Parts: sequence; C-alpha cells; structure tokens
Amino acid sequence: MHTTRSTPALLALALGYFSLGTASLAVVGLSAPISADLLVAPATVGLLVTVFALTFAVAAPLAPVVLGRMDRKRQLLLGLALLTVGGLAAAAAPTYAALTGARVLAALGAAIFGPAASAAGSLLVPAEQRQRALTTVFSGMAVATVLGVPLASFLGNGLGWRPAMLGVAVLAAVGLALVAAIVPPIETGTRPTARSYRTVLTGGGVLPMVATTLLTLAAQFTVYGVAGTYLAECYGAGPGLVSVTLLVFGAIGVVGNASSARLGVRLGGTRTVTLALAGMAVVFAALLTTPPAMAVGIAVFAVWAFFSQLFVAPQQARLVTLLPDQRAIVLALNASALYLGMSLGSLLGSTLLPRTGAALVPAVALLLLASAGAAHAASSRRVVPTAVPIS
Repeated sequence: MHTTRSTPALLALALGYFSLGTASLAVVGLSAPISADLLVAPATVGLLVTVFALTFAVAAPLAPVVLGRMDRKRQLLLGLALLTVGGLAAAAAPTYAALTGARVLAALGAAIFGPAASAAGSLLVPAEQRQRALTTVFSGMAVATVLGVPLASFLGNGLGWRPAMLGVAVLAAVGLALVAAIVPPIETGTRPTARSYRTVLTGGGVLPMVATTLLTLAAQFTVYGVAGTYLAECYGAGPGLVSVTLLVFGAIGVVGNASSARLGVRLGGTRTVTLALAGMAVVFAALLTTPPAMAVGIAVFAVWAFFSQLFVAPQQARLVTLLPDQRAIVLALNASALYLGMSLGSLLGSTLLPRTGAALVPAVALLLLASAGAAHAASSRRVVPTAVPIS
C-alpha cells in the first residue's frame, strides 16, 4: 500500500516511537528525585528500567497472538493508550510499588505499539521503499535518546519527577491523536499461532537473526548501561562531561540512523549489518587500547553511536523481506530480543564493574559482539524463505 499520506503517517509512527523511547528511559535521569520522594535507594530506582525492558521482552511476542484479530491501526492505538495511562499512573504513583506497576502497564503498551509500528511502516510503502520507511519509524527511538531523556531529566530537576512523567504521558497522548488522525487503515494479516512461532524459529534463518539482535544489544549495553561510571573511571569525566558525551552519542546516533536507509539500499541489508558490527568491534577494541584522554573518549563514543544506529532498521528490513507474510511474528521476536539484550547487557555491566573495574568491561562487550558476528554469519548463510502455516 502506498499513498500520498505515507510520509505523514510514518512521521506519526515515529512520534509514537519517540514517546516509547522516552517512556522506557526517562527514569534514568529521574533517579535522584524519585529516590528522595519515595524513600528508596537510587539503585532501586534503576530497576524500573529493567522492569520495563523485561515486561516488553515477554509481552512483545505474545501481543500478536492475543491481538491477532485486531487490525493493526487499532493495535497501534491500544498500545499508545496503555502507554499514556501508564505515564499518568506513574505521575500519580504514591509508592514505589505503585510506580513499578505503572511501568509494567506502560511497557505492555510499548510492547504492543513497537512491533506493530514497524509492521505498519513496512506496509505503508512499496517493498523498494521499506528500508527508508523503517528508518523513519525507528528514528523516533534515536531522537528520544537525544531529546527525550535529557528533556525528562531537565523537567525532573526543575519541576519535579511527577511533572516529568506527566509530560511523557502527554507526549504519548499526542502520538495517539496523530496516529488516529493520520495513519490509514492497515491490513490485519495472518493471526500467529504457537505452531507458526515454532516454524518461524526453526527455519529460514530467523533464529540466528534474532540471536544477532540480542547479542549486539547485550554487547552495547554492557558498556552503555554503565556509561556514566565508565567515563568517570576511565577518562576522569565529571557529571558535565558525561552529559556532553551522552548528548554527542545521541546526536551522532540520529545521523547513523538516517544514514542506514541509504546504506541499506546501496549495500543491502546483510552488508549494512556486517558494517555496523565491524564498526562497533573497532570501537570496543579502541576503548581497550586508546589513551585515557577525555577528547579520545568522546570521539570513540561518537563513532560508536554512528555504527550502533546502522544496525536496527536494516535488521528489521531483513526479517520482513525474509518472511513478509509473518512480519508481525518476526518483528515482535526481534523487538523482544532487543529489550532482552538491553537488560542482559546492563546486568552484566553493573555486575562486572565493581569486580573487574571499568577498563575490562569493553572486553566482555567485544566477546559478545564476536558472538553476534558469528550469529550474523550463520543467518546470512541460512536465509531461505519459509512457508509458515496459518494454524
């Protein structure tokens, strides 16, 4: 399906992804005010990110099964509605337990919206424009790391964490309104079953692709999940320089995401993913070997940001091309792997840091990335279209 409304619809989906990304990571910059208000340790507040990620990872593959008879636009609206209600509940949460429950609700909405938005984006344009469409939709997530999280942190420090969470809810509500008004009806597709999931995972190279996503995100978040402490220990960065480095990371990441569509068309999805993995491997090797100068650290993080954002959209496009009739399944599995990787990497980084010191953390990330490279090579050899039964 391709209409003159494709670009506005894709941008509406990107805004929804922006609200999803901001909601998932906003508490990172709000740990201090939440900790002080709800009388819990800052480390305990950090678990709210893990709660969101794990809920997303579990719910994303289940959503297409439970909601399989609902058309995709209604799935998008339901996801954003839950994200909005979760944000409102978080802003009003009287206790840490209530805030945790609100995060679970928001994550359920995100798990419904994220894969459905990618599937919708791939259906709004002809096949030859799929890579660009997926890049546009996922750009909302990339921009969230640049604007959404710092903005939530700024509002939290200036007005309090509750107005900041309310702002996240308003953002999701605006996305809901725009998707309702702009995105056209989208075909429902085949309802997934347990059998179709099993068939997808055991044939056609989907499993190594999903494993590549999980291991790549785990590798990145082994370092990124403890970036503040890592930069302080290895480069002597204070809070201001940490913020600058992460802002640069986010800004260059947006450039990388925008470049992925053009590179995907020129090189093909498989080679673009290979390039992204190779670039990240060079980055982690550089973190192990370069001098501990802050300018070097910022430069290495900037290069990392570019290659990191080359990965997601081409990987999604490869999965959709492989099984276009089962895009709901493959995109949900990929999204689940993405958030599982984030959780695993953050857990590894936070566990290793006090035991090994920051300097060796990139070595673990490099090992995980080597495993991701092996999985990617396996997926490249095994990409064979798979006929998936309807029931």
